[in-house]
Amino acid sequence: MSNAATFDTRTEANIPVESPLAYSYQRSGAPVPSAKSRVVLRERPFLGHLVLRGGAIVLDEAVRAVLGFGLPARPNTLSHSEDGARSIQWLSPDEWLLIVPGGEEFELEGELRNALGDAHYAIVNVSGGQTLIELSGEKARELLMKSTPSDVHPDAFPVGKGVTAVFAKANLILRRPTETRWELVLRRSFADYCYRWLLDAGEEYAIGVEK
Repeated sequence: MSNAATFDTRTEANIPVESPLAYSYQRSGAPVPSAKSRVVLRERPFLGHLVLRGGAIVLDEAVRAVLGFGLPARPNTLSHSEDGARSIQWLSPDEWLLIVPGGEEFELEGELRNALGDAHYAIVNVSGGQTLIELSGEKARELLMKSTPSDVHPDAFPVGKGVTAVFAKANLILRRPTETRWELVLRRSFADYCYRWLLDAGEEYAIGVEK
């Protein structure tokens, strides 16, 4: 860890922060969910996002030692902590995305580096450049069908799957952590565009936004 340049992106300075969708709520509005809403959108900003790269065996051992659960066993799948608050997603043969509650990522990075020792690996904190949007409701899958060429039928996209996907001409990570919830992990620069797309595509379902 002595050769790694690390820094805590969450300073103690009293600096106001805004979620990637803060401007979008003002510009495009945020319809309140109602009894008619068959899709509900919720942003989960300020989570900790760490990209891990390296050999699967050594990373799995370090992650298990620090977090208590390991890397997903199969490509394009997720693994979760028992409480569901932390997840790891397979992105490529030597790349995984670790998402944890906001504020944990810097200390966690240090613990992982200590556990990995002299192994060949990379850990990159991308928290400031990404956000996560949740979609739930009976018509969430239909909304996705209008937005991505990925096959989101339950037979092709079961619970626990996650893929890198094209979404309304943007690139993002599409995940299905539970039966009733989908997640979009996207770059901050795509947030407003994707939000406006979702409002438009979800209008027929009376989409609501939880803030």
